[in-house]
Amino acid sequence: MIALKNKIKELRKQIGMSQAELSKKMEVSRQTINAIENDKYDPTLSLAFKLAKCFNVTVDELFS
Repeated sequence: MIALKNKIKELRKQIGMSQAELSKKMEVSRQTINAIENDKYDPTLSLAFKLAKCFNVTVDELFS
């Protein structure tokens, strides 16, 4: 399985949000956010949709 590239770190930094703040908002651990940002872990579909909604982008725009 190929890990998806994503724009989470870039979008998170644009709005000045820490990994800890994002993880709390998404109800996951900071380590989960870190792993997703570093392409070590693909989020569940529900988490991917929550992340996209948080950044006001589509899932396709967030992941490629």
